[in-house]
Amino acid sequence: MAFYGQTKLRLGEILVGDGIITEETLQDALSKKGTMKIGEYLVENNIVSEDQIANALSSKLGYMMINLRDTEIPQDILNLVELKNLKKNKVIPVAYSEGNMNILRLAMADPTDINAIDDISIITGCQIEPLVSTPRDVMLALDRYYGSDEMNSKLEEYAKEKFSREEEDEVEDDINGSPIVMLVKEMIDKAARQRASDIHIEALERDVRVRYRIDGVLYERARYNIKVLPAIVARVKIISGMDISEKRKPQDGRITQVVDRVEYDIRVSALPSVYGEKIVMRLAAKKALNREKSQLGLKPNEMVQFDHILKNPHGILLVTGPTGSGKSTTLYTALSELNTEEVNIITVEDPVEANIDGINQVQVNPKANLTFATALRSILRQDPDIIMIGEIRDQETAGIAVQASITGHLVVSTLHTNSSASTITRLEDMGVEPYLIADSVVGVIAQRLVRRLCPACKIAKTASAEECRVMGVDPGVQHIIYEPRIKDPNFHCSQCDDMGYKGRIGVYEIMEMTPSMKTLISRGGNADEIKEMALKQGMHTLRMSASEYVLDGTTSFNEMMKVSFDS
Repeated sequence: MAFYGQTKLRLGEILVGDGIITEETLQDALSKKGTMKIGEYLVENNIVSEDQIANALSSKLGYMMINLRDTEIPQDILNLVELKNLKKNKVIPVAYSEGNMNILRLAMADPTDINAIDDISIITGCQIEPLVSTPRDVMLALDRYYGSDEMNSKLEEYAKEKFSREEEDEVEDDINGSPIVMLVKEMIDKAARQRASDIHIEALERDVRVRYRIDGVLYERARYNIKVLPAIVARVKIISGMDISEKRKPQDGRITQVVDRVEYDIRVSALPSVYGEKIVMRLAAKKALNREKSQLGLKPNEMVQFDHILKNPHGILLVTGPTGSGKSTTLYTALSELNTEEVNIITVEDPVEANIDGINQVQVNPKANLTFATALRSILRQDPDIIMIGEIRDQETAGIAVQASITGHLVVSTLHTNSSASTITRLEDMGVEPYLIADSVVGVIAQRLVRRLCPACKIAKTASAEECRVMGVDPGVQHIIYEPRIKDPNFHCSQCDDMGYKGRIGVYEIMEMTPSMKTLISRGGNADEIKEMALKQGMHTLRMSASEYVLDGTTSFNEMMKVSFDS
């Protein structure tokens, strides 16, 4: 077996040799990467993926690839090296080589790192047999095997030392030198690696409970002694820019943290509760909102409708749905699609969720009297072609948006309504005249997110007559649908970590404005009449769209019911 140090091969040369990147791309990356490793630079700039690098290294160096999610590591192997050394080198030992206790198999994010191999060899006294993995999988494995035990022991020590004197008021003075700093950082790191959208830190009577929202559902991930709550809250307030002395009023803040080379923008909310302050952190990768149109989950016919609506030179496009249904992602995708040198795009948002090159973004600031309405009036004097309003919340904003669209601007915005048809009546409730709505609105997209069934452990079943009726298919024909596996102590799915689901996909109800729809809206048609006409003209409801995902095995019947209960 040839080691990297003996072969003198470099990662860039391997990627060029395999045709993954060109020599020009490599030289350009080398000139721009600064102090970063070449692999980190290429991944961060979306030139190659971690999997492509791992496969190329495995193929060229002759090292075996390892799937850490499917690998159970014995405790005696885990005890060989301290966590700090493993994290520094991004490696994890997995087993002895075929019973030979002098050779240690080591999963490595970078098997070309001779220093890491030497470090672990010296610590363990073993020869090292490198195995190839991705940086993300190595860090997830370290979180899984080492995370909670080390943190709990340090927090217990901290709680005993700090609170034996019952001096809670001093928590803020020495907070920066405590394990709390590490705890909060690790909490955010683990949440990001597990694809969590929110972290809930909750004060119970005797414990601090930490839960992550993953694919829309909360999962408990840790419990700590209630005595450490003031220190955790103080640390979060410090790094998010809140007032640490104010404990009686709700506060909001913001954190930026880099996890595995990905920058996350974290919105923080603190709320006083009976047993102490509750903290909720909402995580958003800065690049996650800037997606390709093809990644939204639109079906081919929906993509055609989406493109057609965006071709309108003026009018209002409304995206509707509850909080956390992916509205912002759809809006940012639409803006990225429209963002060319020839147009002036201005947004007014609360808050600005992602920065897009070439777009002028305005942050609402009520303290400076910069509301949606006042910002919109100023924006209209800035010669805009396209305006994005984060949310239409009141009559004044709705009125200005309608006037802007009628006077030759394309306006995109969000509303909190349950369906496309009810969006029209909501605008009427806000005081916009029906004839103005008919004249201005060019399309409404209602959307939800459903969880994808884990392909590795989902279970097939025959749809019942009632399920067929709800999905609108013939109950006389056998329909195979899928559901998540019920948790079983004798079965472990490494792909979804026994959640039954992995990832989410968008479900859409797209209502385009046609001349007959405009006529109906102008004469004050209600939501049911608007929906009936839209269906005649080919609109698919949320339930119809979600049913297609149930029938093709993408999601479960229960997930479909959650997003279309009121259909």
